[in-house]
Amino acid sequence: MNFNSLRKEINNRNVSVKELVNDFFSKIDSKDPEINSYICTTKENAINQAENIDKLIQNNEILPPLAGIPLAIKDNICTKGVVTTCASRMLKNFVAPYESTASSKLWSSGCICLGKTNLDEFAMGSSTETSLFGVTSNPWDINRVPGGSSGGSAASVSAGLCAAAIGSDTGGSIRQPASFCGVVGLKPTYGRVSRWGLVAFASSLDQIGPITNTVSDAAEILYSISGKDPLDSTCLDKPVPNYLSALNRSIKDLKIGIIKECFDHPGLNPEVKESVLSGVERFKKLGAEIIEVECPRFNDGIATYYVIAPSEASANLARYDGVKYGYRSTEGSNLFDMTSKSRAEGFGDEVQRRILIGTYALSAGYNDAYYKKAQQVRTLIRKDFDNAFEKVDILLTPTCPTTAFVKGDFVNDPLSMYLSDLLTVPANLAGLPAISIPCGFDKNGLPIGLQLIGNVLEEDRILNAAHIFEIDAQVIKKKPIF
Repeated sequence: MNFNSLRKEINNRNVSVKELVNDFFSKIDSKDPEINSYICTTKENAINQAENIDKLIQNNEILPPLAGIPLAIKDNICTKGVVTTCASRMLKNFVAPYESTASSKLWSSGCICLGKTNLDEFAMGSSTETSLFGVTSNPWDINRVPGGSSGGSAASVSAGLCAAAIGSDTGGSIRQPASFCGVVGLKPTYGRVSRWGLVAFASSLDQIGPITNTVSDAAEILYSISGKDPLDSTCLDKPVPNYLSALNRSIKDLKIGIIKECFDHPGLNPEVKESVLSGVERFKKLGAEIIEVECPRFNDGIATYYVIAPSEASANLARYDGVKYGYRSTEGSNLFDMTSKSRAEGFGDEVQRRILIGTYALSAGYNDAYYKKAQQVRTLIRKDFDNAFEKVDILLTPTCPTTAFVKGDFVNDPLSMYLSDLLTVPANLAGLPAISIPCGFDKNGLPIGLQLIGNVLEEDRILNAAHIFEIDAQVIKKKPIF
């Protein structure tokens, strides 16, 4: 159910906000044991929030813009007084002493927190299989993964266990699971949304964004969480447009660039390619001008990302030493042994793998060969995008090379797992906004995602194009039978 439908029910007083929230918790209780999208729920706080909004309605007071919208928060975003585990033993019992800026803005806008969603440990993964709290299932096929790392957020929205969810995107962790689960996922421009309270993975890449049922819902949430934040020095001091009012503009003569390198890649599933190209034809019929463009370094993004992201992760995760907070091993006769054992026992295999890769890339004698070279390629990738945007307004690619894969397929094959991010990481490296929307289904009935990439701070353009496509295609109305 989208935001407008929920508002109509609330405003017409067909249902109280408290009843609505209780209904979502009933669904969570009955369905989530099989999906495992939530790490924890916050029922008592949610009921209190709902009762406060019901009082405003009864007194005919002006409501905040997202009053009564029940949503879920990815469990690497701090929520005061609630555990923020990052799905890791390292932070299993960590209760955040402060609220993230993004979630604080949501509560001020009237949203209601239902709970914290599952993820790959420390957001490092593409399948939500590395969580301490177990694997999350894809609502379209419970034998398949929901994608990652925001798999719990995407699965909870897809299964109807919340009206929307918040995720984080470092290399595609909002858009890839949105594609796998048949929902909308938006990564904003780097710096558009404050990262204060987001547990750091790779600081120059991380972004908070929405996962929703419709594009208009994503536009509303983005407007709510965007804007300057004095607590985050990387947050942009730029005006925030009303993204919702930017929807429904004609896309006649909109120039859409088809990135040649994406569709020529041998790893692209033929069904995905066919579905996305059908989406291109739909845009053409809607009046858009389709132009093929080249981004020669686009496919170098995955190698670049897997040097830069682990390098930043190795620095960020050095703070978990078993001393200040987090998991501490009971073994070890000295500080060195205690710290080593705490990290070995507190971090899972994938996190340790990325820390080791990053530490190696930053080490003396290898820094120039790997990290510095990766940063140079990153600059070239951004220049390719700049050149493309001189010819077109937005860019179009598949979101992922494949549809959702079966659980366990790549658990012991990390390189194949990393290729899931092939088409999403370049937008993170360049700091550009990108959105994934459903465009069709494969022969197994699994959703396929189409990605639109915009220039810096041009979220309104990709949101409008995605909204027009969504209304015309009506793909999003099909939901999993669960």
